[in-house]
Amino acid sequence: MELILSWIDWAIIAVFFVISLAIGLAVAKEAGKSAEDFFLSGRNMPWWLLGVSMVATTFSADTPNLVTDIVRQHGVAGNWVWWAFLLTGMLTVFIYAKLWRRSKVVTDLEFYELRYSGKEAAFMRGFRAIYLGVFFNIMIMASVSLAAVKIGAVMLNLTPAQTLLIASVVTVIYSSLGGLKGVLYTDFFQFFVAMVGSIGAAVVALNLPQINGLDNLLAHPEVQNKLDFIPDFSDPKNLIPLFIIPLAVQWWSVWYPGAEPGGGGYIAQRMLSAKNEKHAIGATLFFNIAHYALRPWPWIIVAFCSIVVFPDIPSLQKAFPHIPANVVRNDLAYPAMLTYLPAGLLGLVVASLISAFMSTISTQLNWGSSYVVNDFYLRFINPQASQKQLVNIGRISTVLLMAFAAILALFLENALKTFDILLQIGAGTGLIFILRWFWWRINAWSEITAMVVSFCVALYFQFVHEAIGFEPLESHWQLCYGVIITTIAWVSVALFTTPTDMPTLISFYKLTRPGGMGWNAVVKYAEKTGTPLTTAEEDSSGIAKELLCAFLGSIAVYSALFATGSWIYGHTLPAIGLSAVATICGYLVFSIWSKLKN
Repeated sequence: MELILSWIDWAIIAVFFVISLAIGLAVAKEAGKSAEDFFLSGRNMPWWLLGVSMVATTFSADTPNLVTDIVRQHGVAGNWVWWAFLLTGMLTVFIYAKLWRRSKVVTDLEFYELRYSGKEAAFMRGFRAIYLGVFFNIMIMASVSLAAVKIGAVMLNLTPAQTLLIASVVTVIYSSLGGLKGVLYTDFFQFFVAMVGSIGAAVVALNLPQINGLDNLLAHPEVQNKLDFIPDFSDPKNLIPLFIIPLAVQWWSVWYPGAEPGGGGYIAQRMLSAKNEKHAIGATLFFNIAHYALRPWPWIIVAFCSIVVFPDIPSLQKAFPHIPANVVRNDLAYPAMLTYLPAGLLGLVVASLISAFMSTISTQLNWGSSYVVNDFYLRFINPQASQKQLVNIGRISTVLLMAFAAILALFLENALKTFDILLQIGAGTGLIFILRWFWWRINAWSEITAMVVSFCVALYFQFVHEAIGFEPLESHWQLCYGVIITTIAWVSVALFTTPTDMPTLISFYKLTRPGGMGWNAVVKYAEKTGTPLTTAEEDSSGIAKELLCAFLGSIAVYSALFATGSWIYGHTLPAIGLSAVATICGYLVFSIWSKLKN
């Protein structure tokens, strides 16, 4: 299939690029004043801007491709592999957002020397700056860039190198000039472009002659067996990896970008740049509602349509013979469906996919460079660096990160496989990020152990397990073994190594006031030494209500997600019931939240 864009399509794309660049240029001077302005926008951002930015960032170019891949292989229920992360998202909203804002750090890695003591804390901060900010970050951006490569090949007939060159240059320019503020404003603009494009694509797909409307689509035999929200309980082969493990294990045990247990990464960066604790909470709440309840269905509808139009991979290969065979996978079906769009809408959808790519990459670039600058260069290389030097290093690292990510993208093949690899690398580390705020005994050695062990387990399953003669092990069992081994390792280290020194723990507690029984030893020590703290019970008085808000919030969002699906399916009674549950739980959340002390 050959796709030809009209002049109006190119005009829309050009206007989109011009606006994105103009935003970066407009805030460049203000962003360059200091490192804090460049990476945190002066800590004065409102909840609605931060929330939309979070949503835009997670709407990356590879997200519709990933959802399409999942739906084509496992049906709607397969999306529990990422829907389960709502649970940790809601904990971040009501428990961790305020703690991060109180910490007053510039990056979440600065937390290590706030919470832990000794050379091991400094090592952890510097190592994670390079490990996460450079290597892991490049892997994430390469995965997003892979989606851009596939979109460019299908929709613009561009080579991978051409796609990456064009998309990367514009993103790097406004990211390096405007800092986080430029990223936030462009995210806001790009989010609405992306949403209009995804909804428009779904409407056009439903009206294709091959589909002939929503009713015919839902009646198609190959689509009908993929409509269920929850996997068949009589089929453990799908039930265990797609539903039970994500809800029972994955959400709390795995570190994954944008869904870090306890908050972290670019989500923490947004919370740290908020005006105050309430704005940090409001931003993360809006993000979780929009990300899980509002956005998925246009992608799912296009995925359903792709099953009818391109029923298998050979049909995709036949339609796009110019694309290398190793790149043609189920995730290619989403951009393949977009080739049917009419002039004008085609340009808007291409712009929306470009915006999805740019919003994610710009955030990853700013986030990664913040680690390089604040947690490596300033902390270990040049502690006396001027603000101008820090901003310049941030801009240089932005360019280099993008260059390496683009190169790696040329060697990747499949979005879902990359998703599984990233999950495995973070398996077992999630619990430590949840508990380190509430259990004084966790120390830097605990985190070093969790990071090293989880990475070694991931390497073992990827490269050693089958090579030494064992039968292949499915990714979900790899994940479980990784969680068990890593958790046992870091808990053992926490119990049998020297704890963080008391002055550091007391200082951390005074600043963040986390509360909880896990701090009783520190509170008692402080009282004995004449530096009394508010009691752990006083500081934790609202935790039960916060947990209740997180639970009710999760029920509300899941109910809204499935109510939307039920309305689409034409299942009126379940749709009404789920809508009522979503409304009631939402009301209770806001009622309880309004009475909490922040």
